[in-house]
Amino acid sequence: MDCCVQSADRETMVSRAADLAKEALLPVNKVTWQQVGHVTEPGRYMFRFGWLTVAPDDLAIWEQFPNARFTLVQTSSPPLAAESGEPIETDEFHLGAFELHGNDDFHDQHAAA
Repeated sequence: MDCCVQSADRETMVSRAADLAKEALLPVNKVTWQQVGHVTEPGRYMFRFGWLTVAPDDLAIWEQFPNARFTLVQTSSPPLAAESGEPIETDEFHLGAFELHGNDDFHDQHAAA
């Protein structure tokens, strides 16, 4: 019986590894404050990629680190249209994890040293 349990666990691990490999091939979209027009208020904004909800904490990070790049995280379901009650066809996103980028030239110059 232990053999079968170990076999099932191995199959699960292989399946999870395959799922992670597929996810690694998906493009990860990131945005900067400049790309979203230096928004200054929290809220929901329409962009070429869909609707983006910007939280107060996101703005605080951008104010402190203007070159930070946030990962776009797609929400699970679009909100209902006010008039028809039908799902809206545009994508909905919020900001996820962020990366801090300093002066890239500075990094390149000092990486070789």
